[in-house]
Formats: sequence, structure tokens, C-alpha cells
Amino acid sequence: MTSTTTRPELVVLDMAGTTVDEGLAVYRVLEETVVAHGGTPSDADIAKWHGSAKHEALRALLTPAGGAPLTDEALKPIVEDFRSRLTAAYADRPPVALPGVPEALAELRAAGIRVALNTGFDRDVVNSLLSALGWEGDSVIDTVVCGSDVPTGRPAPFMIFRAMEQLDVHNISRVLVAGDTPRDLEAGTNAGAGFVVGVLSGASDKEELSAHPHTHLLPSVADLPSFLGVTK
Repeated sequence: MTSTTTRPELVVLDMAGTTVDEGLAVYRVLEETVVAHGGTPSDADIAKWHGSAKHEALRALLTPAGGAPLTDEALKPIVEDFRSRLTAAYADRPPVALPGVPEALAELRAAGIRVALNTGFDRDVVNSLLSALGWEGDSVIDTVVCGSDVPTGRPAPFMIFRAMEQLDVHNISRVLVAGDTPRDLEAGTNAGAGFVVGVLSGASDKEELSAHPHTHLLPSVADLPSFLGVTK
């Protein structure tokens, strides 16, 4: 339990695997899209891009060794194909909030802690996800930052800084960053966040997350209120 003097002002949470259960469809679709456009990724190649901005992952996975990266113009239809495939996957199996997460977000906000989501998805995918979850507007969260909103996605800290900017939070030591992949932890560490929390609800297990700098590991975002001492 943390004291009120060290309690974060803002929590910045990943989406897929951290707050949202989408059956890891995003990584299956990422692989399908790369293969459809001539790539031959291994499971390790895909895993390397867990938590990344998806347009960055597609560019890297389709760039041949020693070759020039795809231009933005060449990448655009590939990103559109990925988005269409992911939309179809989500229509077939709609994403849902992970157990206990909506209640945890409500408890955090009731305690005066602002809640931001950050994600490697682009804005169109995020909007459809939020609509499916019933999380539009500011009834559940305070803001959402997408990988397409910043110059570089995770492990760069820019999505975290953008959330701070949008919510007028000045002190990075009063920010908690949580996610289910090493890139989430790396972004939190690179930002200098006071709390860098790995959660075991998604793509990475305890062994993988433990290998990266962090302050805490928790089973789920649902455990944050009790960890922070704000449980009703």
C-alpha cells in the first residue's frame, strides 16, 4: 500500500492484455498481415513487437535484412489491410474489459487519480474498441493516447508525456505506468515514471517481465486500487 503523499496523480495503462481482453487477436492479425504482404516472420519476430505501434511493427517486419525501410506511401495500404483484418477479428470475437478492470478504474478516479490509456493501435481501431466497451467520452477514462499520435511509439516515452500534457500532470514521479509487455515497462522506465508496473494478464509472463526494469509486478490492473490503498 502506498501513502497519500506518494500516491500517483495519473495512471497510464496499456489496452490489449492490460485493460482489455481481445484474445491476443492483434498479434495473430499482425502475423497474418505480414505474411500476406510477403514476410516470413517467426513467433519470436512477432513477440519482439508486442506493445509496439503497429505501423512501426509492420514497417520493420516487412523490411528485408539490410534493405531500405518501406516508404510511408508503400506502408499505407498495408496498415489499412491490418486495420481491416483486425476489425473483422474483433467483429468475430468482440473484445471485453478484463475482469475487475472497470471497477478498478472507477475506484482510482473516485480517489482523484486520473486514468489514461495508451496503445499501439491507431485512432480508428481505438475508437471502435472504446465504442464496443462502452468507454467513450470521459465516463470511464480521462484520455487515450495512440501510437499514431506521437513521433515514435514504445519504448519511447512520448505517449506517457502526451497523456501528462493532456491532463496537466507535471511531476513524472507521480505517474504510474502499467502494461503487460516489456515495451510497456521500457517506456515507463524511459519516462522516469515513479511506478513502472508489469501486469500478468496479457502477452508476457512473470519471467519475461522480471527481466526488464520495473518497480512492481501485479496479477492485474484490477489489483491497483488495493495496491495504492484506495479500495473502498
